[in-house]
Amino acid sequence: MTAPGTSTTNIADGSAYVGAQAGTVHGDVNTYMTFSDASPRDKFETGVRCLDGDMADRARQLIDEAFMAGYRTDKVHFYRLLALVSGRTRRELSKEEAAMLQNAQSRRHITGDDEWAEGLKTLHHLLDSARRSDADSQILLKEVDALGPLQRTLILRHLESFLEGSLKDQMWHQIWKLAEIERMTDDRVNRVWKFFEPSPTRPQARNPQPTATPLSTWVQAVATTAVLAGAVVHIGYLLVQTGRISALLAYLLSIIGGFFGVRDGVEWRFRVVRRRTKDREYGTPRQRATNASPDGFARQVDHRVDYYFAKYVPRGVDRDFWLATTAGIRRSIRDEVVEVYREKRIGVEKIAWLIRHRAGDAKIRWEKGTLWSYREELATPPSVKTVTVLGLVTFFAAGLWAVGGAVSAGPLSVVCSASIALASGWMAARAWLHIILERRRYAADAVESRQVKETDEAALARWRAKLADKPKDREMAAWLDCDRKVLLNEALQHYRLKISDVIAHAFIETPSASGVRARVRNGPWRYKKYKLLIFLLTADGVREITAALDFDQGSSHILRRSNYRFETIAAVRVSQENDGDQVFELALINGQEVRVKVTEPETEELQQGEEPGTVFEATLDASGLRRTLHVLEGIAAEGKKWITQEHRLEGKERGAA
Repeated sequence: MTAPGTSTTNIADGSAYVGAQAGTVHGDVNTYMTFSDASPRDKFETGVRCLDGDMADRARQLIDEAFMAGYRTDKVHFYRLLALVSGRTRRELSKEEAAMLQNAQSRRHITGDDEWAEGLKTLHHLLDSARRSDADSQILLKEVDALGPLQRTLILRHLESFLEGSLKDQMWHQIWKLAEIERMTDDRVNRVWKFFEPSPTRPQARNPQPTATPLSTWVQAVATTAVLAGAVVHIGYLLVQTGRISALLAYLLSIIGGFFGVRDGVEWRFRVVRRRTKDREYGTPRQRATNASPDGFARQVDHRVDYYFAKYVPRGVDRDFWLATTAGIRRSIRDEVVEVYREKRIGVEKIAWLIRHRAGDAKIRWEKGTLWSYREELATPPSVKTVTVLGLVTFFAAGLWAVGGAVSAGPLSVVCSASIALASGWMAARAWLHIILERRRYAADAVESRQVKETDEAALARWRAKLADKPKDREMAAWLDCDRKVLLNEALQHYRLKISDVIAHAFIETPSASGVRARVRNGPWRYKKYKLLIFLLTADGVREITAALDFDQGSSHILRRSNYRFETIAAVRVSQENDGDQVFELALINGQEVRVKVTEPETEELQQGEEPGTVFEATLDASGLRRTLHVLEGIAAEGKKWITQEHRLEGKERGAA
């Protein structure tokens, strides 16, 4: 971490305000869900997960409900005490909570002899030490070191604020050392970003456009074919009457040539039309029309397509050239995605993986030289052209010979039949060509759609495998807690303070300008980038530190340091902006202010099982705002007298102990 400079200004940066983002909600995660008929054990387990997620208020409520319902084990007693004092000093407990703590300390029901029983014993000893000045810190530290890894970690994480004196200093050394070690564990840098990725939506096949063949075309095809058949048969009948073998052979050769010429001619025509269609589809936007209206979803898809194509540029290719060359492909992908997914009522974030896959696939095919491979695949083979030309030449040449041979049997009849055959043949060829090309087009589109769907499914499987080790919310909370402790230790070192010199400290976690956020059901919002406010209350006044935290990289730096006396604090409050933002405000008597956004308005739809306000409360609980307000409001109201009164109260408690 670095400290690029210090400043004494208290005006919050404009970057503290960002537009509300819908964010990613992992609706399939039930970490913090409880139901009305939940058993005491289920409530306790959910409370434990809430404590792991830094939602101590919610954890206390659930664990107390389980405890009062009769679910009481050494583990429950351990977590109940831990949740009660987590991140708090004794002076922050309400009268009811202080009485509950005193009652728990006096009863000390320990029933087992496992690691939870040992953890509960040590926890009792540590809580006792906060009320006694003669506690032997060395013995207590040895007890903590002898605990199981989980119990030791829990005590070090949650008890830092409750301890006092030399024991607090010695425990703090272990606490921040553990935080320094664990803040980058479990491959954090390569996993955190996955938490902000939404669950991908399964790819949908683009249905081929149905064949556009009106009934009139079928009627024309059948009727003209029948007339053509009649005319051809009549010409053959006349040739039989003449008895000229050469004319009959020419007649048969004309039919055979016409059959092969038409068959290969249709194939030729299909390839030409198909290639022209592809060329128009992959051409520039000006070269083709689009059916996708420029609504909000389409604009978001446009943005994602352009972003990923600009990101995935083939090696050795200029980006501007690449974007200009693939303008048509990008528009084709955009239209397809909009057409298929617009009515699914899903956000573009859930199909971003698909757009990224298509952009990456275009890059790979360019590098392999197959991006325009359809042109070679649809190129008409010379053999097809040859058969078409020879077949049609044979048809006309042999047909003329045959018609000439039939003239002797009836000139007028032959001319009429030949004219009818030519006219009906032309109309039948046009009708059947339309029908056949439409059927071929539909079949080719269906095959292409199926192949695209298969490649998309394979890409989805790879993407899901990559997201398989997405961190759980409690891991995110644990890493963030480590970041806070490391920043707190840096602040202590800068001001040359011991942790015992700090009467109270508080954090406020606020979203930074990036706005990238995600949460699980009933869980608090987690952000990729934070702005952290740290308040250290000492006998000499308040030290305020503002730090920027790049959470997915685990890096941070100090933005601002400020010092002010207790008497200079004029007001502390939380206000709600017009857009629903909750803003923390600290005003000094000289007119300076600290204003930071703590929570954002809930703009996304609630998930199944969520109630209005649950996400807001969870985010507020995890942000540290309530504790900060408790500390600073007392100072704003009474100044240094508040500190004196708190010390006097602490002395009375120690004397009573």
